[in-house]
Amino acid sequence: MSENNRVLEAAQNAPYPLFIPFITAGDPNPEVTVDLALMLQEAGAHIIELGVPYSDPLADGPIIQRSAQRALAQGMSLSKAIDLVPKMREKGLTIPVIIFTYYNPVLQLGEETFLQRVRESKADGVLIPDLPFEESESLASQAKSLGLANISLVAPTSDKRIDEIASRAEGFLYCVSSTGVTGVRDHFPPEAYTFIKRVKESTAIPVAVGFGISKRAHVESLKGVADGVIVGSAIMKKVEEVYGKNAGESELDQIKAFVSSLISS
Repeated sequence: MSENNRVLEAAQNAPYPLFIPFITAGDPNPEVTVDLALMLQEAGAHIIELGVPYSDPLADGPIIQRSAQRALAQGMSLSKAIDLVPKMREKGLTIPVIIFTYYNPVLQLGEETFLQRVRESKADGVLIPDLPFEESESLASQAKSLGLANISLVAPTSDKRIDEIASRAEGFLYCVSSTGVTGVRDHFPPEAYTFIKRVKESTAIPVAVGFGISKRAHVESLKGVADGVIVGSAIMKKVEEVYGKNAGESELDQIKAFVSSLISS
């Protein structure tokens, strides 16, 4: 792993829960995306996943899909999403940022150009959920040479590949709690905890669990099992709710209060 891997440093130094929120670039608009990132840092985020909206996502549930559609309708793109990072930095964002994007926009831009743009923007890593592990070596190598973390995912379907994926993981290992798409869930089945423990045993770097984290009980139930949580759908559901109506309390304050209810001790 690169000595300049800020993602790993942030993940290793975070007390439980390592908190990694996901936000969609451009929803409800680019300016609010910047404000959301700063608010999440203030609320206790250790790393931010900045999601690039895509028209044909494989892993996104209905909440993230609607969020992406709203962002795409305003012209958000991979390049424009990356360009938001310097604006976040200018306003005081200091925590690492991961660019979360599907592979087709990367292919159109070119892997080398994409990674150079990410580095120049002062983002810290990339996550491409539909790039198969077996086909990711070239991009991962390029990213590493630029001091960027290439975040790996493991899912219950990874099975025999868990150890191999874990051995090449950088920054943190994204553990998908269950098969299917992202979204809010009531609870995790017992086999999810067995799987997460198996993943944790396979790596020395922090393990963060995503897909379905939506309430404090989920976060508490993972203590001692994983190092932290990735929260996307629950946050973007709140964004959809508060920016879709006029409320007395400011929208950012409402979202911050929700995030605090998830992770504060």
